Amino acid sequence: MESLQDKTVVITGAGSGIGLACAEGFLADGATVYGADISPSGLDAIDSIGATALEIDVSKDADVRAMIERAERDTGQIDVLFNNAGMAFGTQIEDLPAGQFEEMLAVHLFGPIYAMRAALPIMRRNGHGRVINSISRGAEADRDVAYAAGKSALWTAGRVAARETSDVDILVNSLIPGPTNTPIWRRDVSHLQPAAAVYPTVKMLATLPAGGPTGQAFFWERPYPLFLNTIPAGSDTA
Repeated sequence: MESLQDKTVVITGAGSGIGLACAEGFLADGATVYGADISPSGLDAIDSIGATALEIDVSKDADVRAMIERAERDTGQIDVLFNNAGMAFGTQIEDLPAGQFEEMLAVHLFGPIYAMRAALPIMRRNGHGRVINSISRGAEADRDVAYAAGKSALWTAGRVAARETSDVDILVNSLIPGPTNTPIWRRDVSHLQPAAAVYPTVKMLATLPAGGPTGQAFFWERPYPLFLNTIPAGSDTA
């Protein structure tokens, strides 16, 4: 595994839950961390741990480009991009309010695409980069159409990005964090794993050596066979 010392890490959705826990982990391991969030409380949380807080709406291309440009301008590099920002509604197709499906795709799919589009050329110039896209077992679930569509599309987009960058030391992988106690549930679910439990897998993906796996989905540090009917109907999703 590579060292994180003096690496530049950009995390979206870094103001709470998995994003904040991983920002703390990266800082402790010597990285320079840029944490993006849209909420004032999230920005305060990022700032309080010593990361650089950026007010970013990941559904806006200009905001995302500004985030990547700021990190490169300050450090000259983007070593790790963790597309982690997320949301959930749980609305059935027939009950979807106008705009809700589009909003979900904007956050879960367009935001990561904007970030990869901005960061990958920098990684290519520097000859190195690691991209981690947070997906979910919900990518193959049979409920919550907007969430499932966004996550499955992001999984596919990451696989394509991995193939397109296979000529340089850039690895693009997907993360399935597993059921985790985060604000996305909008209630305390303390029986689930704490957000900090996800960091070891994120760190592993961020520090993979040259020639390591790319275009794969990882579930608790293990490659995961998505879309093989492995998820029983009604199981928890992350």
